[in-house]
Amino acid sequence: VITYYYGSTCYEFLSDHGVFSKSKIDFGSITLMETYLKNRKDLKSFLDVGCGYGFISIVLAHELKITGVGVDVNLRALELAKENAKLNQVSVSFKESNIYENVQGTFDLIITNPPIRAGKQVVLDILLGAKNHLQPEGELWAVIRKDQGAKSIIKALLGTYQVEIKEKNKGFYVFCCKSN
Repeated sequence: VITYYYGSTCYEFLSDHGVFSKSKIDFGSITLMETYLKNRKDLKSFLDVGCGYGFISIVLAHELKITGVGVDVNLRALELAKENAKLNQVSVSFKESNIYENVQGTFDLIITNPPIRAGKQVVLDILLGAKNHLQPEGELWAVIRKDQGAKSIIKALLGTYQVEIKEKNKGFYVFCCKSN
């Protein structure tokens, strides 16, 4: 069991072999989630793309007192995410989806720590595809390491979004995108 504290709340997460960051919460995910919470707005809905075992979805659902949706292609990660939602007593719907393939509706927030190892095209598909699933005033939040192409990826987003870097922490860039 992995524990994580935000404020006075202790969260617990089950993890396993074959999932991203199985032995500890990934620093990029923590930086993304904590930066978002410092800058948060009132939301009704969020989508966590590449949710893994549910860390970001579960903390956001609890802290923002809303329900959300988490999607991933890794079935074991999704099983764990569902168990972790029960363990942490939050309402998040987790489902299998290759990026937005099985996503319906639009969201106030799309948040992602994209799977860099899947390649730059997959990352861009996640980030650019978000536009079709955001509410008109919705925001896309993401984290990418500088040495994994953060600057070139941000540059590629500028035709589609207004991009603001919200945090730089130990080589991780957290940025917020709003539709042009």
